[in-house]
Amino acid sequence: MNARRLFALVMVACVAATRALAAENAPPGAASCTGCHPAKPSVDTSVPPLAGQDADVILAAMHAYRSGQRPATVMDRIAKGFSDDEIKAIAAWFGPQR
Repeated sequence: MNARRLFALVMVACVAATRALAAENAPPGAASCTGCHPAKPSVDTSVPPLAGQDADVILAAMHAYRSGQRPATVMDRIAKGFSDDEIKAIAAWFGPQR
């Protein structure tokens, strides 16, 4: 195996391990978000990605959904299932994800 191919394989393995570790360290509830929200900001969908979002934007949206100030199809019900601390942890975790 040549050095370039070996280097490429090592890099792929490192990226995969980093993503697995990030998912492993997700706060409770964060995994449920990725059922609808794409994992990467570059995915073209009407559901906005949470990865890379500013934590304050996620916090404000979740509080607005929970209080009924922001219209929603399901997010209002989902937001009501999270405590303030859980919302803060989820928002802080998604921000640095890329």
